[in-house]
Amino acid sequence: MADGHSHVFLGAAHEQSERRTWAVIWLAGFMMVAEIVGGLLFGSIALVADGLHMSTHAGALLLAALAYSYARRHADNPLFTFGTGKLGDLAGFTSAIVLSMIALLIGYESIGRIFAPVPIHFTEAISIAFLGLAVNITSALILSGGGHHHGHGHDHEHAHPDRAHDEAHTIATERGTLIIEIFEDGVPPRFRLRAASGPNPAAAAVSIETERPDGARQRFVMVARDGYLESAEEIPEPHAFTAHVHLDGKEHPVVFEEHDHAGATVSHDYNMRAAIVHVMADAAVSVLVIGGLVLALVFGWLWMDPLAGIVGACVIASWAYGLIRSTGAILLDMNPDREMERRLRQAIEGEGDRLADLHLWRLGPGHLGAIVSVVTAQRRDPDYYRARLARFRALSHLTVEVKVAP
Repeated sequence: MADGHSHVFLGAAHEQSERRTWAVIWLAGFMMVAEIVGGLLFGSIALVADGLHMSTHAGALLLAALAYSYARRHADNPLFTFGTGKLGDLAGFTSAIVLSMIALLIGYESIGRIFAPVPIHFTEAISIAFLGLAVNITSALILSGGGHHHGHGHDHEHAHPDRAHDEAHTIATERGTLIIEIFEDGVPPRFRLRAASGPNPAAAAVSIETERPDGARQRFVMVARDGYLESAEEIPEPHAFTAHVHLDGKEHPVVFEEHDHAGATVSHDYNMRAAIVHVMADAAVSVLVIGGLVLALVFGWLWMDPLAGIVGACVIASWAYGLIRSTGAILLDMNPDREMERRLRQAIEGEGDRLADLHLWRLGPGHLGAIVSVVTAQRRDPDYYRARLARFRALSHLTVEVKVAP
């Protein structure tokens, strides 16, 4: 967590994402020139039209690249009170608006062609569609860096292992290997212990005692569950302590170090997501167009081509809506992670203090800002609460206000 002086809140892979975006722009620019020149030389108006379409493709990506460049160059500019990390979110929101307009144009043109069909040069149109598909797939691979990115604009808060439990630890005993973890997936946090293979030990034969850095100790009684043993008592926050597992008269110490991670909404680079959505939308339309053209060519169903356009417009509109909703929430400083808010509240109120006010917002990919107002009856200064919240790695800018209760 930053000490409050640094205001550089760019994503961890900001420069790599910037380079990948410029690489795709060069690819799109090359294809644009090749198609326009080739179309003029060989008299293909369809090739020229696709080249002009490629120029809009390059223009949309240029918006993302310029946002990366500007945010990097002005990352230390004091005029930006909370840094330039949200510039990518602004670019993603703008790209989503452009995508929605493209969806409307495609839908409008497709509906018009249903009622007023135009002649189709199938061989040339199918070839250009395949060329566009190849370029878009290549662009998506370059932008994703070979990783796995969802090609849509919706955010899914998948359950991550670090949210469900801390890292599982193994204990070597005379009975065999045991596995101990802290489980808290939608339930109060409790110890869970089970045998790696074979039967679990009897609940009466096992107990766990935690020892915290300040010397405080707490003993936990284990009860048998279906396939594992579980502590009868809840584990107070924070989950940073040594757990002494007592079994068969022997003690097995296990060290737990809790680190809270940000959720998907906090970590996403929406500038890169918007760029990927743009090329994936183009790729999806290319696939639909190829299918529509092939069916029209084989069966004479000329209406399949505009129908494919309408379906493509609906797909693009859906992705654009997801991006607008996600990036718009960030630009309006909506709470980006309710689970993080709950954990912050637990960390502050776990020792009897009261959290009078809490503001949590996103500063950039992987960076959160927070303002906490604490009411306490103890003689504690803001540094005390900074230390308690130090495990929240995503908190890059923290302001603490302490009020003494009467």
